[in-house]
Parts: sequence; structure tokens; C-alpha cells
Amino acid sequence: MFAVLLFKLTAFDLTRPYQKEETIMSYARPENLVETDWVAEHLNDASVRIIESDEDPLLYAVGHIPGAAQVDWFSALQHPLRRDFLTREKFEETLSSLGIANDTTVVFYGDKSNWFACYALWLFQYYGHQNVRIMNGGRLKWEKENRPLVKEIPSYGKTTYHAKEADQSIRAFRDEVLKQSNAKKPLVDVRSPKEYSGELISMPNYPQEGATRGGHIPGAVSIPWATAVNEADSTFKTPDELRALYEGKNIKADGEVIAYCRIGERSSLTWFVLKYLLGYPNVKNYDGSWTEWGNLVDAPIEK
Repeated sequence: MFAVLLFKLTAFDLTRPYQKEETIMSYARPENLVETDWVAEHLNDASVRIIESDEDPLLYAVGHIPGAAQVDWFSALQHPLRRDFLTREKFEETLSSLGIANDTTVVFYGDKSNWFACYALWLFQYYGHQNVRIMNGGRLKWEKENRPLVKEIPSYGKTTYHAKEADQSIRAFRDEVLKQSNAKKPLVDVRSPKEYSGELISMPNYPQEGATRGGHIPGAVSIPWATAVNEADSTFKTPDELRALYEGKNIKADGEVIAYCRIGERSSLTWFVLKYLLGYPNVKNYDGSWTEWGNLVDAPIEK
């Protein structure tokens, strides 16, 4: 009986919070991922700005982490006319209004296992903000732990933010994707298997993601974004699990990798996993993704 009890206590100890920190430290770039405990401890840290970015922008009003600001992917991060991001100047205005300085630590979280949190982080990186992190598990994990959510909208003193020139090394455009495909270099399709096969062309309730044709870019391998996270709490899988997932499909760190989905939000999560959790040195996100490729004239498609 004592031996059984000792085993149970030992097993319990192995799941204590410090093990999560050990797991984070085993990622290639552990400084870019934080646990909910870390966020809770830094709610009043003036050098930290917490950003919520959701697929459903109404969630923020329902309740958000105390002190968190909202950055809506559609209204705040997109150009009002072009199919592109906000300009560098507008990016500077946005961050200045959020009280973010060039040395501020920005922590992103959101719904859908941090889809748009990773998308926002990717765009911040695109314009040169380096001190960025993802809260592991996003809204789901914070809520599961019964941590506080508030409705008060915070206000911050305005800063003067200076963005850098766009970093094209993390963004892929269609001509580059075509070259990647023709050269049979790594392309990762992170959509669902039915989207990849071409069985599913239109996404219900996503009119902004329409395409006239279904299928995938020739040579792309199917590694759905969801396979990189734990379903129970939306946290990222361990480094060993992630390496097995991607290397098992011959997506390795020794070459340039391009990830895509339909509009670039799901693939930004895969980009984050490959770049920061596994340390791949050359990863790009094709944000044009299937809404562009599936509507292009004469673009090659496989089913």
C-alpha cells in the first residue's frame, strides 16, 4: 500500500507547474513562449503589454485578461483597401496609441489555440518588434484555470513608436511560392485534410476566405495546424512531439520552409512553431494563401 501511495505522489509531482517551465525551456527559443503563471505575475508590469487578438472580436468585450488591450486582426491589422497589411506608418500609430514602446515586451493571446495571436505576433515581427511572446494555451487555458477576466478597457499613455522596414525574410509572395513548388522545396499546407484534398472549397461562415477552386499547391505536404497543439488546453506539444510531426513529413531545418492556409492566420501558428519552438532558421508565412492561390488564373493545383 505504501509503495502504491508513493508512486501516486511521485506521479502527481511530475505534473507540477515547474515541469511546464522545464518543457518551455526545452524549446529552441523559450523566451518567446510564456505560461499563464508568468502572465499573472506580470499583470502590473509597466514594461509588459498584453494583447488579445481573436478570430471573434466580440470575445474581448465579454471578458479579457486584466490590463490587456485588443488588437482586432481585421480592423486594426489590415489595409482598408488593398489585400495587405496596414502601412508602416499606421502600424506606428497603432502601437503608439497602445502605449507600446520599442523595448516593450508584448505578450499575445487569443481564441482558436492562438491563431490570430500568432498572426499578430508575426506582423509585429514583420515591422521589427523583436520582444514578442505567446501565452501558451491562450484564452482557453486562462479560462480553464479560472483566472480573472474583466470588462474594463485599459488606457495607456501614448508613446512614439518607430517601426523598421518590413522584414521580407518571414513573408512569402505567390511568385516565390511558385518557385518553391517547382523546385520541390518544402511547402506546408496547414489546413484541414478536406481542404487539402479539394473536397472542401468554401469555408462556411468565412466569406472573406472564398476560392473558386479546391486542392493544394503542388508538392505541399499536409500537416494540419491542430496537430501541433494539445486539444485539451490549446498548449503546444513538446519539442520531441513537434519534431516527430514535422520531420516525419520531411519538413526539416536545413532548408527554406513556406507555410500557408487560407488567409495566413493558421499558418502563422505553424510558422511560430517551426521558427521559435523548433528553431528552424528559414521559415516564411504565405499570407496570400489559398484565397489568393485558389483564385489565380493558371495557377497549378493538385488534388
